[in-house]
Amino acid sequence: MIKLHGYYRSSTSYRLRIALELKGLNYESIPVNLLEGEQKSEAFTGRNAFGSVPMMEAGGRDRAQSMAMIEWLDEAYPDQPLLPSKIEDRYTARELAYAIATELHAPLNLPVLKYLKDKFGKSQDEVDIWYRHWLARTLDPLEKRLQQLGSGDFLFDRPGFFEIVLLPQVYNARRFKFDLSNMPHIERIECKCLALESFQRAHPDNQPEAG
Repeated sequence: MIKLHGYYRSSTSYRLRIALELKGLNYESIPVNLLEGEQKSEAFTGRNAFGSVPMMEAGGRDRAQSMAMIEWLDEAYPDQPLLPSKIEDRYTARELAYAIATELHAPLNLPVLKYLKDKFGKSQDEVDIWYRHWLARTLDPLEKRLQQLGSGDFLFDRPGFFEIVLLPQVYNARRFKFDLSNMPHIERIECKCLALESFQRAHPDNQPEAG
């Protein structure tokens, strides 16, 4: 049985839940409370030196770093592939997914937001401005790229690697009141994904810790 240690609102934990659901894999979800710093405990960092979520117990070892885990799942469990069969399509999926994972996750994750408040005394309004600034810098060109590609309900014929990374970021964007009204391709993909049971089961609001 795969065990996924994560926080219900963590975008990277959300990614892994979507990936596992799309692959149709059974897994046990084990909550890690980021707000209480459980991910920095000696017991946790003894298994995951990064002190981050998610951590996945699978294939006889503890695994860290969400993007590596998603690609490992696709190789270890080849049914219901998350990446397309054609090399250029795989490149496109990675191009868009890694734009989000590399350009947005680092400046917008919880430790950075806390650092802005604790070290520099920024207010929540100022942190929100920071958050929306970096969202726009990546989501604006992402929307243009989707338009260039002529994407439909999903990037390709069904949701996969790109949508796994996109949906958690859009969830966070809405939490921070980012205006997506001028991004019809992103909003359409979001709407179509959220209509699917796999995405509904993975959604933060539907996790036991959400209360």
